[in-house]
Amino acid sequence: MKKAIIITTIILIVMVESSGQRQAGNIDFVKVDVTKSYFPIKELILQDFMDVEYIALETNDIFINQGVVQDVGEKFILVKNHNQDGDIFVYDRTGKAIRKINRKGQGGEEYIYVSGITLDEENGEMFVNDFGKIVVYDLDGKFKRSIKLTDARGSYFFSDMFSYDKNNLICYDKTNVNVPFFLVSKQDGSITQQIKIPFKEKKVSNVNSKDESGNPIGLFPGTGRSIVPYKDHWLLAELSSDTIYTFLPDYSLTPFIVRTPSVQSMNPEVFLFLRIINDRYYFMETVKKTFDFKKSEGFPRTFMMYDTQEKAILGYKVYNGDYSSKKEIYMSVARPVNHKIDSWQPLEAFQLVEDYKKGILKGKLKDIAAKLDEDDNPVIMLIKHKK
Repeated sequence: MKKAIIITTIILIVMVESSGQRQAGNIDFVKVDVTKSYFPIKELILQDFMDVEYIALETNDIFINQGVVQDVGEKFILVKNHNQDGDIFVYDRTGKAIRKINRKGQGGEEYIYVSGITLDEENGEMFVNDFGKIVVYDLDGKFKRSIKLTDARGSYFFSDMFSYDKNNLICYDKTNVNVPFFLVSKQDGSITQQIKIPFKEKKVSNVNSKDESGNPIGLFPGTGRSIVPYKDHWLLAELSSDTIYTFLPDYSLTPFIVRTPSVQSMNPEVFLFLRIINDRYYFMETVKKTFDFKKSEGFPRTFMMYDTQEKAILGYKVYNGDYSSKKEIYMSVARPVNHKIDSWQPLEAFQLVEDYKKGILKGKLKDIAAKLDEDDNPVIMLIKHKK
């Protein structure tokens, strides 16, 4: 039976100051003023608040890729390229090449476009998101089933998709003007739960115009995740809502971050995006929905974090502690993986070889770089919660 999620707190009685955090009833949440563009800068070493693991992806005649990580499990890593060549690379957890799969095509057992790949190690399956359908394979690349994302209400187009439990995916459909979040059956694609988040009017981040020939063109401010795994639950961020919610295992929703002013009152809108979230810091950014097509510039943004100990919103610079010089880590490109691995970033082999020759690497990263050739696949940096 399809159910709608009921929000446990409908009215937020007490709002908080933009520099700190207070309670609404028994619920803690942070308030962010998205109109602010300057905060005091705090410098951080990534390894001081996150665990870091480096994985050198094996390179051979078949396994040459751009190291775009799709999912990481206990045993396997799934990787693809930026382009849509259809290649899916399966590595073991140490980076050893296992197999390359390519099922791109027009057939019923194939995919046209790889929007994302979700790994389900428990069931030995991977879910290829092909916009409008999900194609399921085992980890040898054998076709299992194709899931059409349609029902009586129309089609679904998931931009975010994670494994929720043994039987369900958790997904976000940015085109849905009423209910953007769902739990979806891994077997047949049926909607097992609707997750309703209140908002007045659907907002989108793209800016539209026309080229010299009058053809429509549109630009987006980059990738912003609407589903972020955190601890044993999920953070749900709908751009049209003023509240980012925590979705708990009992299917309840509680406020996590509240933005001000309301996105519904702004023209142009300023959107709030989540990046890495951990016990100490919440990394975020704001993006203003403006773009000058003649100058090819726009989408001004402000990078910030909430410090849970100082109870303040600050600017930041984060450095990789495995460099002897200041090597900045750009948290704005962080992409969530799962509950155990907060994010990942690729480190290009040629850059690591150059840095090794300069003598500015330390620790495990130095040991890995010493064995690299500049044409090797990227080294994957996994950013994980502290144990």
